[in-house]
Amino acid sequence: MSLYQWFRRSAERVPEAVALEVGGESLTYRRLREVADGLAGRIHARVGRRPRAVGLLAARSLPAYAGYLAALRAGAVVVPLNPAFPAARNARLCRDAGVDALVVDAAGAAVAADVAGDAVTVRLDGPPPAAAPEPVVRPDDVAYLLFTSGSTGRPKGVPIRHRNVDAYLARCLSGYRVGPGDRLSQTFDLTFDPSVFDMFVAWGGGATLVVPQPDEVLTPVRFVNERRITHWFSVPSVVSLARRMRMLSPGAMPGLRHSLFAGEQLTVEQARAWAAAAPGSVVENLYGPTELTVTCTAHRLPADPATWPATSNGTVPIGDVHDDLDAILRAEDGTTGGDDGELCVRGPQCFAGYLDPADDEGRFVTHDGSRYYRTGDRVRREHGTLVHHGRLDDQVKLRGYRIELGEVEMVLRGHAGVQDAVVLALGAGDDVTLQAVYTGAAGIAAELSRRCADRLPGYMVPVRIHHVAALPTNGNGKTDRRRTAALVGDGTGGTRGER
Repeated sequence: MSLYQWFRRSAERVPEAVALEVGGESLTYRRLREVADGLAGRIHARVGRRPRAVGLLAARSLPAYAGYLAALRAGAVVVPLNPAFPAARNARLCRDAGVDALVVDAAGAAVAADVAGDAVTVRLDGPPPAAAPEPVVRPDDVAYLLFTSGSTGRPKGVPIRHRNVDAYLARCLSGYRVGPGDRLSQTFDLTFDPSVFDMFVAWGGGATLVVPQPDEVLTPVRFVNERRITHWFSVPSVVSLARRMRMLSPGAMPGLRHSLFAGEQLTVEQARAWAAAAPGSVVENLYGPTELTVTCTAHRLPADPATWPATSNGTVPIGDVHDDLDAILRAEDGTTGGDDGELCVRGPQCFAGYLDPADDEGRFVTHDGSRYYRTGDRVRREHGTLVHHGRLDDQVKLRGYRIELGEVEMVLRGHAGVQDAVVLALGAGDDVTLQAVYTGAAGIAAELSRRCADRLPGYMVPVRIHHVAALPTNGNGKTDRRRTAALVGDGTGGTRGER
């Protein structure tokens, strides 16, 4: 089925069930379908044909979710954007994606003029339209396009096709037994692919998608209880936040049935604290890059923590790949068959390639005549299942967001006063921060910070920028990141106090 058909099937089966709660509004499946179909008609009328791609310059609002469905109903590729991101970055993503129409909410409308380019802007409250023609959507058509951080200094577009999502949703709906009356959280921004699980596992099963506002995400226990959440999905950082606020007391969330975590390593300590607070909940650790359609592995923890596996790095296993996928572990020398190496995956959830084919270079490997996607993640088989042991490159994750340090470095090097720059992820656990070290003109840290803020999402902006006379190098003449980290690791290296 196409992504929209997953929603429409529930709208026909349980039209009076509540489909969406957002911003103080509650919409049944019947009403949400009417709103989305009407918006699809306005998009089609404004563009004058079937749109190629529809950008969503909206977040945690009815226009965001109705716009997502409307774009699919119109037969377009959905391109989620974030109004809080720099306008120049959003404008570039629109150009790269070929966006014809931009759906905006109040926040998006305020910056749309700097983002839209040649795309038409469409609001939810427009005039009554004629119905959009029913498009023919094929399995190989792209359903949505997400942009991840790119090591070349520009974001990489990841097109996910309807056939990729169809295979994923069928498995999720069966595994989590979602149905009318269930209430799923939506903690992830639409630019983050686990949001696809939240929306379409809920809508595919006839359940309710419950969208917290940003401040509600900061108090997860209160949100779960007050909004009667049955299925929770978030990054593990939320667990640490709730612990610091002393909210995870034993039995604090008695109504929760499923607790899913992804986007970062889930520590055993975090899992124990959450499981004690939600004693009736099944806790699962999920893993998967955007290129493999949300998540491709899962490890369900037993009810008794005494039986949990003790891994070598204190994290919960990510589990084996789904039954309909195939994986190999590739060692540094290219051999396979061992219990340690880079995770490479193929199967129906695997994307076909990046928006820019140049980004495909080095990301796939052929094994026994089949093409596998190279995740860049090192895993080790422990206790009969896979454990995540970090990256093989300079990519890091903060609060679940993928960050190529090279993209931040390219922004810094673009300043006339910078000769060279290195960005480091310093700290451990939930205290990791980005810090930059540069050579060149001293005293320009504030300018560099503004430059980053103007070009990058907030989570990619270094919290501290250090100036040094020269960057340490190794025996091959390359920048030695470990020695550079030691130089500034106390947070006061370089020109102390520069930022």
